[in-house]
Amino acid sequence: MTTPGSRTCRLGVLHGDGIGPEIVPSSVAVVDAAVAAAGGEAIEWHELPLGFAALTEYGEHTPASTLKALEDLDGWLLGPHDSAAYPEPHRSRLNPSGTIRKHFGLYANIRPAKAFEGGNALVPGTDLVIARENTEGFYADRNTFRGTDEMMPTPDVAIMHGIITRAATEKIAHSAFRLAQRRRRKVTIVHKANVLKMTTGLFRDVCREVGRQYPEVEVDDFHVDAMTVHLVRRAHEFDVIVTENMFGDILSDLAGEIAGSLGIAPSVNSSDTHAMAQAAHGSAPDIAGQDRANPIAMNLSSAMLLEWLGARHDDPRLTDAAHRIEDGIARTVRSGVSTRDLGGSAGCSEFTEAVVAAIGSSR
Repeated sequence: MTTPGSRTCRLGVLHGDGIGPEIVPSSVAVVDAAVAAAGGEAIEWHELPLGFAALTEYGEHTPASTLKALEDLDGWLLGPHDSAAYPEPHRSRLNPSGTIRKHFGLYANIRPAKAFEGGNALVPGTDLVIARENTEGFYADRNTFRGTDEMMPTPDVAIMHGIITRAATEKIAHSAFRLAQRRRRKVTIVHKANVLKMTTGLFRDVCREVGRQYPEVEVDDFHVDAMTVHLVRRAHEFDVIVTENMFGDILSDLAGEIAGSLGIAPSVNSSDTHAMAQAAHGSAPDIAGQDRANPIAMNLSSAMLLEWLGARHDDPRLTDAAHRIEDGIARTVRSGVSTRDLGGSAGCSEFTEAVVAAIGSSR
């Protein structure tokens, strides 16, 4: 490794489907501007095939060559995919993001929800993070080493197994508590232990055990159904929420809308050695190619990736670049420039140009 602040980052670019080819290039432009403003080394970008384009050329949505190339990179930006529209048998198989998460063991899915001044938040002041366990739970496409945990013994009966382990729960719990140490020092455990006593009961209890190693962090817990009500009424009171896979997926979408729009909901998927920036929303094929997409979620996901890389490689310039992206987006929205989902009229390209300009003016 080179000295702190001087290493060249090698990042993958996976455009994906739908609005992906619009919001991912937007994020590349924003990252380049922020890294330059922070005085860091220019990013070395590597574009790789994925999604419909890869199906056409390689016969699979996530080619083995793409996975191999990702192994040698510092991180990557993953655009949304439209796997529901893939032809069979690809539609019924593990989708591109699931394939990558499973291949690299990306156990932590960190999803912030933060309202912007000048945005249209349903609960102003919302500033929380959902730490979602990303490898097991009740999602059958990722909770076994081989195959899935869904089956149909007859055409009229479908069965799904949910898996919760101490080892996986401990990892996401530590991620949540370390995150809370850097924020407002509060963790809320979300479960359904009144009904799913053994599975989510184990999740709750292990999170509590881990929490005792962080005595400076306040801990409480709620059932997932009650948590939806608490988010709608008082999202601004929560700091870090830790939960299993499916609950985290549902709650993070709700939190994104509460903060203003799912279009501003970022996420990063990580293990101890790899990380992937991925917006929490889908591919929005109905507006693809119309320059109407909101790139904020993908932009902020890219900022989260830079911050993760800055911490991993002791590179303060990457951390600085991440904060410049966050600040540039906040100032742009506050100035009245936003996309339609936030009540504005700017297109994806216009908004991107405004953010790049805001980042440049902060040097």
